[in-house]
Amino acid sequence: MIRRILLILLILLLVPARGIDRMLLRSRWSPWARRLFYVPNIVLALLLVYAGVFETYSMQADRWKGLLLAASLCVLVPETLLWLCLLLASALRKWPRWSRALKYVGVFVAAAAFGSMIYGFTRGFKRITVVRFDYFSADIPPAFNDYRIVQISDLHIGTLRSHPEVVGRIVDSVLARQPDLIVLTGDLVNYRAEELEPFADELKRLQAPDGVLSIMGNHDYLTYYDWPDDDARLAQVAALQDAQRALGWTLLLNANAVVSREGDSIAFVGLENDGPPRFPALADLEKAREGLTDSLFQIALEHDPSYWDRAIVDSTNLPLTLSGHTHGMQLRLFGWSPAAWFYPRWGGVYSAESGQTLYVSQGVGQVLLPFRLGAWPEINLITLHSAE
Repeated sequence: MIRRILLILLILLLVPARGIDRMLLRSRWSPWARRLFYVPNIVLALLLVYAGVFETYSMQADRWKGLLLAASLCVLVPETLLWLCLLLASALRKWPRWSRALKYVGVFVAAAAFGSMIYGFTRGFKRITVVRFDYFSADIPPAFNDYRIVQISDLHIGTLRSHPEVVGRIVDSVLARQPDLIVLTGDLVNYRAEELEPFADELKRLQAPDGVLSIMGNHDYLTYYDWPDDDARLAQVAALQDAQRALGWTLLLNANAVVSREGDSIAFVGLENDGPPRFPALADLEKAREGLTDSLFQIALEHDPSYWDRAIVDSTNLPLTLSGHTHGMQLRLFGWSPAAWFYPRWGGVYSAESGQTLYVSQGVGQVLLPFRLGAWPEINLITLHSAE
């Protein structure tokens, strides 16, 4: 991960710092104080280069990379915002009053950003929220009116190994919704099946009248760990799948599960992860829908929301798809997230002209480092209504 974003991180660590020095510190600080100002940036830059060049994927490496990224973000985000304000102040130097005011604004914004980053790393990832979505359709059988589904996505439970109390709070929050069914839409772990072991007893508490359904996310294929060979990886994937079944969950690997009540039925179509290149693309929609009739109301479960556009909209009659994967990039400000740069459908409800609906959870866990700001950890309560 660091290797892919290394150049951006280095630019943001070094260029804004240079600009702040030239536009603000040169006239106020001594040469020695200015040199000291650069020390954290240079140290972090060297560590990032080392981590990027010699990057490995393991739980221990994950911890240190998370700390390094956290420290880097706490420095580069405030500095970048201050630098942008100083650039604007420089552009307005013909109006000294406005230029001076912008410098003060820049210092205030940088301080607020630093505080926000600290909050995101210490409290934000623990701020579990419940997001409700009411789905209406005349095709939903009357017996399933007000049917409650709780969706959990992107738990990434290995990231929470130092915060087991958060997992307990997630489970408590799910159970408090009194769901008829629980669905997990992928990325249960980060790197290895053993991440699940310390939390097995806690996760066994996830129960609902119609059970717990689970699908595979890209991380659940364990491709981010440095395995000796592919056979070792596949053995661990099988162990992860067995571990989920041992919890009492129904794992849908391009398969479906039919839920019945009072003579009516609906079906859940569980697809394996299918993303763009570099992500596993293993969904088999035809296989997953074997034995289902078109008259049966069907809900698709697919980890990667991009699959909805590629294979579901206008290609099938699947009315509702539940996804996750994006995390909202774990950052959301004023309704916007950098996830929008990579995913046109990154969080919330999306509708197609065909009437089909995609619901994307921003997830409840964090990959690599425990951090959330704005895009708070969420569990999703989806209520079905048999009406237009």
